[in-house]
Amino acid sequence: MEASLFVLTFFALVILGFILYFVPVGLWIAAYASGAYVGIGTLIAMRLRRVPPSIIVKSRISAVKAGLSISVNDLEAHYLAGGNVERVVNALISADKAELEITFARATAIDLAGRDVLEAVQMSVNPKVITTPKVAAVAKDGIQLIAQSRVTVRADLDRLVGGAGEETIVARVGEGVVSTIGSAESHKKVLENPDEISKTVLAKGLDAGTAFQILSIDIADVDVGSNIGAKLQTEQAEADKQIAQALAEGRRAMAVAQEQEMKARVHEMRAKVVEAEAEIPLAMSQAFREGNLGVMDYYNMKNVASDTKMRDSISRSVEPEEDPSKGENE
Repeated sequence: MEASLFVLTFFALVILGFILYFVPVGLWIAAYASGAYVGIGTLIAMRLRRVPPSIIVKSRISAVKAGLSISVNDLEAHYLAGGNVERVVNALISADKAELEITFARATAIDLAGRDVLEAVQMSVNPKVITTPKVAAVAKDGIQLIAQSRVTVRADLDRLVGGAGEETIVARVGEGVVSTIGSAESHKKVLENPDEISKTVLAKGLDAGTAFQILSIDIADVDVGSNIGAKLQTEQAEADKQIAQALAEGRRAMAVAQEQEMKARVHEMRAKVVEAEAEIPLAMSQAFREGNLGVMDYYNMKNVASDTKMRDSISRSVEPEEDPSKGENE
């Protein structure tokens, strides 16, 4: 008998727990007491659709207490779409308190787009300061400047869906700073008036197509880098020097080649002369045999050659006399 009673009690508790799970009486009472009534049938239907009733009911209670009218179906539909219902409701409450115009459809679209809608509303109320990395630019006088800026932005709720993020703002500001410094005639002018960079960059409308509105651009720091112009001139001079050396080496090699060619021609001509001289005795022998050359003619020719050789040796051994007028002038 006791065992049967225990089994009945166990089954009764299981059935009661099952009923309480599908019929969240506590949430129904809380919603009714808060003025954000949700029907018991709706709560049961949420369980069947695997939607946590606690999230929907608590979010609706928060919205009603803040004076916002959001239906249970809209909250449930956003949850089933994969959105964060609690953050959307909190964002709508924050926007309403800050007197920002944003609808539930816009808030859910921002949330489903992957952006933090609550953070966007907070950034719209309290602007955010973005510190850009240091960028290096060269003025027209060749001096490098390294600048860092701080950009104050405010979220634009109307352009938050499909708008570019912070990385685009940072990249555009860096590009504007480089362009402004590069167009400066002297780096001294930039150092004297760094606010000119801010004015020039801000006037370019860099927030177009982004999810933010740029409020101000402030130059936080400007440092003088190296003399890029002098380095480039030095490198150009070194390159010109190497080119000139290469051209000179080429000309020298060509001159050496021409000299070698001339020597080869001289050797060739000498070889031809020696060959011709070697043929002279044969020609003379032929002339003797044919009677075209006599003995006396041969001796006369030898005497003329000996006399010419003697005169040549005498002219080489005698030193040239000094000019007497030269000594007088000294």
